[in-house]
Amino acid sequence: MRRREHSDGQGAMHVTGQRILRAFLAPCAALWVTFSGSSVDAQDPRPAAPLPASQPAVQPAVHRYTFAIELPDTGKRIMATALADFGASLTVDTVVFDLDAAMQVEDVVFACAGGDRMTPAPFVRSLGQVRVAIPRRPAAASTEPRPDTRCIRIAYAGVPADGLIIGTDSAGRWLAFGDNFPNRARHWLATIDTPSHKARVTFEIVAPVGRTVVANGALVETRPFRDGRVVTIWREDRAIPTYDMVVAAAPLTVTDLGKTACGFAEDGGCVPQMVYTAPEQARYMPGAFARAGDIVAFFAQTIGPYPYEKLAHVQSTTRYGGMENASAIFYYDRAFRRVNGFDDDLIAHETAHQWFGNAVTEREWAHLWLSEGFATFCAALWAQHAHGDSAYASQMARHRHAVVGARVTTTRAVIDSVETDPNRLLNENSYQKGGLVLHMLRAELGDSAFFGGVRRYYAAYRHGNAMTQDLQRALEASSGRVLGWFFDQWLRRPGWAELRTSWAWDGATKRVTLRVEQDGRFGAYRLSLPVEVVDASGARQRAMVQVEARASQSLVVPGTFANAPVSVACASDQTLLAVCTAK
Repeated sequence: MRRREHSDGQGAMHVTGQRILRAFLAPCAALWVTFSGSSVDAQDPRPAAPLPASQPAVQPAVHRYTFAIELPDTGKRIMATALADFGASLTVDTVVFDLDAAMQVEDVVFACAGGDRMTPAPFVRSLGQVRVAIPRRPAAASTEPRPDTRCIRIAYAGVPADGLIIGTDSAGRWLAFGDNFPNRARHWLATIDTPSHKARVTFEIVAPVGRTVVANGALVETRPFRDGRVVTIWREDRAIPTYDMVVAAAPLTVTDLGKTACGFAEDGGCVPQMVYTAPEQARYMPGAFARAGDIVAFFAQTIGPYPYEKLAHVQSTTRYGGMENASAIFYYDRAFRRVNGFDDDLIAHETAHQWFGNAVTEREWAHLWLSEGFATFCAALWAQHAHGDSAYASQMARHRHAVVGARVTTTRAVIDSVETDPNRLLNENSYQKGGLVLHMLRAELGDSAFFGGVRRYYAAYRHGNAMTQDLQRALEASSGRVLGWFFDQWLRRPGWAELRTSWAWDGATKRVTLRVEQDGRFGAYRLSLPVEVVDASGARQRAMVQVEARASQSLVVPGTFANAPVSVACASDQTLLAVCTAK
């Protein structure tokens, strides 16, 4: 165990502490994982650990975290300093940081980067948290100055139980990857670890020689450190959620993809992209990443400017098939090690998260579909753009099949405020049903109003947080329509539309009447239902019927039909979240 750092500058932490205080340094560490699963973010098969104590209702916003972390040459013990800069002196009584009990806190002080004055900060450890007491202002007659409470610095050390995955690869090379989602940053980073508390971040990583360090944001500096180790600094100047704050330290080789999507970055410039792989895989690059620039340009044109300084694609070891960390996506190791291990669907899914999930982050976990549903839908949009309408329709049909076949979709709503473990929200409701909801909104409103609303939503909440009602308001503004009924029936109750249909033909008027019954387990839905009328010659006519949210109704099918139909039923290729049974 390291000695405590003293405010007089003596002790083992002094050099590291002063270095952190005087530099806003930020390298991100990626994690090396072998994963077998789907081509999008997968659920963790292991049982979720119980959540630690919740955060207070009101917590001040951190402007920037600066993490100085010394990684070992061997083993798993790290030494770290977390500096939280709040941008102004604190007015609350207490600030609560999430930090797992495996991390032993050695010192807490009020001190900002570059400042010489350090004032000890009273703190207590409780249930995986560090509770720092903020001193009150002294009485007017007091001569004792109040410490500057703008910054709090926590020094700690230990072996991370999770979050920072440290090990060796198949060649015995030491490596470490950050893997924070959904609330696992607390295992190695002292933060306010909730999606509603976004902040800028700087990493100063000391790593063994021969390791490349990758992190969020832009590379600031790489320089020698004592004992032959290397200091790498990365700095992210956009506010990101704590689950995105990661670093990778591994024997990685970079393949430069160059400046891509020029004209579509936030500053109007280009988006630098690169691929980091194990040395053995470098010769196969860029492979599927050859289209990474086209993917970013397409999403930027469709949604809004790309939000970060760069986009790195990193071979890693984490618990997910892909993890969308802001500006540094981690992909599972095995995909790089097999022929055709990658397709552009996975790359598009994780890239879409740079807009939805990273730049616009759900304020509460119950609204996780705003991240995963959007990424699922956007991957299908890319498929439509790159491979045609049939590829888009195929993905939607596959998502519909997954939703109808899943148990969770029959018992829980997409907006699930009952579930307290965010890991358990990584399910068909958040991914496939969320993507289908956006697909159905697109069909309901038309492309102009739908994409206009999406762009309005992104522009309003970029680098901040949002809730489902914020998206609803943006789409209502762009379409001029009231959409509460749509959001309520598809997002706030479980299940899908279950329809039983029958029909009658009036030979005199040449019209068809469709009888629709919705008295099943999920209740009645309002929807635009595509139906197909087939006559004896095999001729097919398609029409759209407006079904009301009623248990039983009779509707005239638009259009006239010269010949008597032999069947009238829901269109077989419809991608509504509806199951039709013809009587």
